[in-house]
Amino acid sequence: MARTPSAAQVLGHVVLVTGKEEYLSARTVASVRDAVRTHDPDSEFAESAASELTLASLGEMAAPSLFSSIRCVVVRGLEDLPDESVDGLLDYCGAPAEDVALVLVHSGGPKGSGVLTKLRKLAAVTEVKSEEIRAGDMPGFVTSEVASHGAKIDPEAATFLVQAVGTDLRSLAAAAEQLTNDFHGEQLTVEKVQRYFGGRAEAKSFTVADAAFAGKRAVALEELRWALDSGTAAVLVTSAMAASARSLARYLGAPRGARDADLARDLGVPPWKVRTVRDQSRSWSPEGIAAAVRAVAVADADIKGQAHDASYTLERLVLTVAGLRDSR
Repeated sequence: MARTPSAAQVLGHVVLVTGKEEYLSARTVASVRDAVRTHDPDSEFAESAASELTLASLGEMAAPSLFSSIRCVVVRGLEDLPDESVDGLLDYCGAPAEDVALVLVHSGGPKGSGVLTKLRKLAAVTEVKSEEIRAGDMPGFVTSEVASHGAKIDPEAATFLVQAVGTDLRSLAAAAEQLTNDFHGEQLTVEKVQRYFGGRAEAKSFTVADAAFAGKRAVALEELRWALDSGTAAVLVTSAMAASARSLARYLGAPRGARDADLARDLGVPPWKVRTVRDQSRSWSPEGIAAAVRAVAVADADIKGQAHDASYTLERLVLTVAGLRDSR
């Protein structure tokens, strides 16, 4: 089913929403309701918990009123449908009313799987899955969100947005919509995303660390100055540098051929960041990483010891780490 279905796709049909990702389920329900409301502004909306559903109550919700014959009916928690109501619901879904859009929401899991199996066999039922999105697939989610607004985003920009905003789908979707509205018709780049969302202190700190461990001295220094000028605490930068060093050390010690999911767990990073660590590791040796860890520890101690010039301490750290990259 399209993200924004037409009234013809939902009226006289049953939309079965399954899966644990609540945000995606809620969006599907909203899209059906919007389709019905667009078709008939006077249409009515009814909602019920499956645990309270009976054939009589379903019939009452689906019946035309004095004001409109067009209705959208949502039944939530399908896994809790009473056994005595199963046959009645299946009978209705076999021949749904033409002026009613029925949405059945199942929260995922094995409970109620028998009802799902029977519903999936019915011609009038369309299933929309709201499967949980793994951390490694979040940049792909961002890309699809941006595409749904008729725009494109660079892969690096999608990754940066996840790093800056986090993995809450609602926040990511809102961020994607804001960016496509403000940069209408333009390709979304890292620079554009940073302009809006680079202000997250943690994200800025890891941007500095990534550039330093990639050997990009000028970029790392520029990002560091921008981070400090915008109020990022110096200890956040040393923390990010330490985390990057630990990830690299663990990667260099990991068995060859390990899966990204296993590596992500061992490294303590989101799965989508394994590629970054892998790329960085090609220019690092265990000796170089050990020296970087010592440099970070010294800088962190200096800063926490009230160093007279924290920015100078961090600049020296960035240059030291970037230089150690060539130690292999």
